[in-house]
Amino acid sequence: MNATASASHAPWTGAASSQATRLEAIGGRYDPWLLGVSIALACFGVVMVASSSIAIGEGLGVGPFYFLERHVLFLAGGVALAAWAMRTELKLVEQYGQWLLLACFVLLLLVFVPGIGVSVNGARRWLNLGLANFQAVEAVKLLYIVWLASYLKRYSEDVTATWSAMLKPLGVAVLLVALLVLQPDFGSLSLILAITAGMLVLGGVNMPRMFGPVLVGLPLLAMIAIAEPYRMRRFTSFMDPWADPFDSGYQLTNALMAVGRGEWFGVGLGASVQKLAYLPEAHTDFILAVIAEELGFVGVCAVIAAYALLTGRAFWIGLKCVEMRRHFAGYCAFGIALWMALQSFVSIGVNLGLLPTKGLTLPLISSGGSSVLMSCAALGLLLRVSYELDRAQRQVARLRGEAVPAAAGAGSPPPPTAHPLPAAGKPARGSARLRPRTEPVAGQSPPVASSSLGLRKRT
Repeated sequence: MNATASASHAPWTGAASSQATRLEAIGGRYDPWLLGVSIALACFGVVMVASSSIAIGEGLGVGPFYFLERHVLFLAGGVALAAWAMRTELKLVEQYGQWLLLACFVLLLLVFVPGIGVSVNGARRWLNLGLANFQAVEAVKLLYIVWLASYLKRYSEDVTATWSAMLKPLGVAVLLVALLVLQPDFGSLSLILAITAGMLVLGGVNMPRMFGPVLVGLPLLAMIAIAEPYRMRRFTSFMDPWADPFDSGYQLTNALMAVGRGEWFGVGLGASVQKLAYLPEAHTDFILAVIAEELGFVGVCAVIAAYALLTGRAFWIGLKCVEMRRHFAGYCAFGIALWMALQSFVSIGVNLGLLPTKGLTLPLISSGGSSVLMSCAALGLLLRVSYELDRAQRQVARLRGEAVPAAAGAGSPPPPTAHPLPAAGKPARGSARLRPRTEPVAGQSPPVASSSLGLRKRT
C-alpha cells in the first residue's frame, strides 16, 4: 500500500515542483506611467533649481551653481536609494515593520542630542551627518507609512471592529506629533496626522468611530497653531498679505507678484525677476512661484497634472493590490500616494496664497537634500509595489492558462495540460487516497465493501 502511494505521488510531486519553479521564474515590470512621471518631475526639478538658484548662490558668495550641484548630488543619492528599494522584496520590508517605528522615535529624539542635532533659525529639525545636514522628519514620513501599512495588514479585522485597534495608530501619531511640536515643525505634524487618518479610512476603519478622535483633535491642533505668535501671524497674513507687505506678508506678496507676472505662458525660462533677491526661498518652498512666472499658467497646470497622474496611479496600484489580497503592498501605495498628494497640495496652495505659509517642499522639484532623498526612496518603494503586483498578475494568468478543458467533466479536475496523461498500468492522480482494487478469483464472488448500502454478501 505504501509503495503504491509513493509511486503514485512521485510524478505529481515533481510536476508541482516544476510548476512552482516556472511560476517563480515569472518576473514583473515596473509601472511605466509611474516611472515616466517620476523621471519627468525629477528632470524638471533640476532645470528649475538651476533657474531659480543662480542669483541666490551669487548673492551668498558660494557660486552660481552651488545649489544646483548640491541638488544633483542628492538626486543621485536618491536614485541609488530608489534602485535599492526597487530590488528589495516587500516581504523583507514587512518583517522589519516594528523596528521601523522604533527608528522613527530614535530619529526625532536625536535632533535634541547636543553635537548631533542642529538648530537652524530657532528650529531643531536637522541631524549633522558631517557632509550635510539631514532633516529627520523626512525619513520618519516613509518609515511611519511602512509601519502603519504592516499594522493595518496584521490587524485589518480588528481595526474595523474594535476601538483599541483603531486608537493604537492614532496614539502613535500623537506621540510623534508631540516630538514635532518640540522642534517645532507644524507643517510635518499636520501631514503625519492627515496621512494617518487617510490610511485608516482606506484600511476600512468604521467611519463613525473616526468622528470622535477628529472632533477632539481639530481643536487641539488649532490651539497648537495659535500658541506661537509667528504661527498666528502666518494664519492671518495669508488672508490679506497686502496689509503688511514688508513684514508678515512679504513672502506671499512677492510670490503673488511672480504668479501674476507669468500670465498665460510666462516670461520665459530663466527670465524671472522675483527670484533676483525679492522672493525668499525661491529654490525651495516658493519654487512654484518661479515656475508660474517663467512658464505661466500653462506651466503650473502641467506641474499639477503631473502630480495628479503620480498620485492617481499610486492609488490605482494600491487598489489593485488590495483586490488581490496583497494588503501590505496596497497600504504602502496608499500611504505614499497620500504623502505626495498632500505635500504637493500644501506647497502649491502656499505659493498661490490659498494656504498659510508652511515649510513643505514640492516633492522632486524643490531643492532640499532630505526631501529629495526620501521622495526618491518612497517612489522606489512604490515602483517595487507595482512590480510585484504585475508579477502576481502574470502568475495568476499562467495558472488560468492551465484551466479545465471544455471536454472535461465538471467537478473532476483533470491533470495539468502541460503534463502527459499517466501511462497505462500506472495509478491515476490521487490514487493514494483510494482503496486498492481487488480482482475476483475464479470460483469466488467479488467482495462487497462494508459501506455498500446495507446489502448482504451472497453465499
